[in-house]
Amino acid sequence: MEKPVHLIYVSRAAVPFSKDDIAKLLKKARATNAPLGVTGMLLHVDSSFFQVLEGDELEVQGLYNRIAGDRRHGTVLKLVSEPIEKRDFAQWTMGHALATRADIAALDGMNDFFVKGSCLSDLTLGAAQKLLRAFREGSFRAPIR
Repeated sequence: MEKPVHLIYVSRAAVPFSKDDIAKLLKKARATNAPLGVTGMLLHVDSSFFQVLEGDELEVQGLYNRIAGDRRHGTVLKLVSEPIEKRDFAQWTMGHALATRADIAALDGMNDFFVKGSCLSDLTLGAAQKLLRAFREGSFRAPIR
């Protein structure tokens, strides 16, 4: 088996997402991802998404292409796609976080980004990696229901 890859992207919602909408999105994502062997996490803040997809390169790229073509996303920006030694979210069909701007601004190195009122699609790779690390270490993970 080849090494897994992770693909990290950000997007800006083209339509409003309520908490119920996010719950429905996660349910569908988990049902889609599990048979593909794709794991990962999704962070939703205001109208922005930050997502990590992990798995077989072809499956991950195919899933990303579907997401990028989804009309509910106004802007989709791939930050990184690369092989990884091991998955960060191997036990997660799709972990998620419910975080506020204030929660994320409290992370070291993120306060300047969120004070400016930027959308997650304006993240630099370094800031994206800080978010990934905070999520992996449990700072904003919500329990899987």
